[in-house]
Amino acid sequence: MVNVSSAPSAATVSEVIARRARVIQIFKDELIRRLNLPYTPDDIHEDVSLLGSGLGLDSLDALEIVLCIESCFQIKVPDNNIAVLRSINTVVDFVLQEQDPKGGVA
Repeated sequence: MVNVSSAPSAATVSEVIARRARVIQIFKDELIRRLNLPYTPDDIHEDVSLLGSGLGLDSLDALEIVLCIESCFQIKVPDNNIAVLRSINTVVDFVLQEQDPKGGVA
């Protein structure tokens, strides 16, 4: 049996989706601008690999990505957390988790 009082409301789900879309858009725009990539935001799929064969970015680009995350979203990326840079989705998941005061995605 599902507890109706704990089920997310449609408004809450819509807010989460809208928030995630905003973070994706900001990150894609800044990534393209900072790294001078020859793409539009619509060209870059959220699951594409940021480093290596995906977008073809290297370790210097990884540093710029970290700086982008930290300056755009006012959060610190731990030095030992390279997994955050796997894809746009992993970056967005990290940003949303860090911005949520309870430590979960909201």
